[in-house]
Formats: sequence, C-alpha cells, structure tokens
Amino acid sequence: METRASQTGMNKVGTAYLLWLGCLLQVHGLHRLYNGKILTGLLWMFSFGLFGFGQLIDLLLIPNMVDEHNTRLRASQGLLPGGAFQNQAVIQRVIPVDAIPLPPKLEPNPLLMKLLQAAEARGGKLSVTQGVMATGASFAQVETALLHMVREGYVEITNNPETGVVTYEFKEL
Repeated sequence: METRASQTGMNKVGTAYLLWLGCLLQVHGLHRLYNGKILTGLLWMFSFGLFGFGQLIDLLLIPNMVDEHNTRLRASQGLLPGGAFQNQAVIQRVIPVDAIPLPPKLEPNPLLMKLLQAAEARGGKLSVTQGVMATGASFAQVETALLHMVREGYVEITNNPETGVVTYEFKEL
C-alpha cells in the first residue's frame, strides 16, 4: 500500500516512454522535460534528439531518469527514498575532545630508528647484513624488525639485480 504523498507528483516510466514517442512527430526531448531535465530537454528539441543518437540512447536511460526525478521529488517533500515519512527525530551527540581516550604511548624502538638511519644513508635500500653492521643487533633481530616494517607497509622487499641479495626498500626515504 503506497502512502498518499508517494502517489502525488511521481512520474511514471510508461508516460516517459509515451513522451519519447513524440520523436515520431519530430518533437524530441519531451521525456527529458517531463523528468525535470530542462536544459537537455531543450537541447534535444532543437537538435532533433542529438541527431537521433541521444534519442535512441534515452530508450535505455528513461527508467533511471524517472527514478532520479522521483527520488529528488521525495527528498524535497521530506520523504525517504522508498516514500515513507521521516518520523524519527535526529539525535545528535556531541563528544567533548577531553572524553576521547588517547592511544597508548608507544616507546620509541631504538633498533627501528637505527635501521631507518642506515637505510637513509644508503639511498633508501638496506640488506639484513648492512642492518646488522649499522645497529650491532643480531641477524634474527634485524630481519624480524625489517619484516615487521614490511607487514606495516613501510618497506618493500626487492632483490639487488646484480647480486641477488634480498634488499629492503624504504620508499619514503
């Protein structure tokens, strides 16, 4: 059962197709005017439906034109897209900035900082061995830290084209 408001003023697809047939009488664009597309309706009228091509394409576009027009009309009447009245009050809750919890404070990781500095000194590329030499950490620690940065999206894994060594590339450096 449709509400009375949704029945008044709503366009019908069948009517739009009948108006489209006006092109047979050399009156183009009536279907566009019917759906509130005044500018393109007038353009269609004076250009014979964009030389017939626009008129033919509109055969496929008419259902969307009608839906778009009806949606705009419902919105202007304060109705939801389906035609129902908006009867629920909008509740707005303002949260003060002081009430937003701060993220936990992260301690700086000295190993990651040393790896970043080493990569910066080498043009944004670093191997595990170079990381070990620059930081003094073990191979396992350096590789774990680099793989963590890969998972977080800060580093990409590549290979040196000459030696084949696995290289971690810092794109932001």
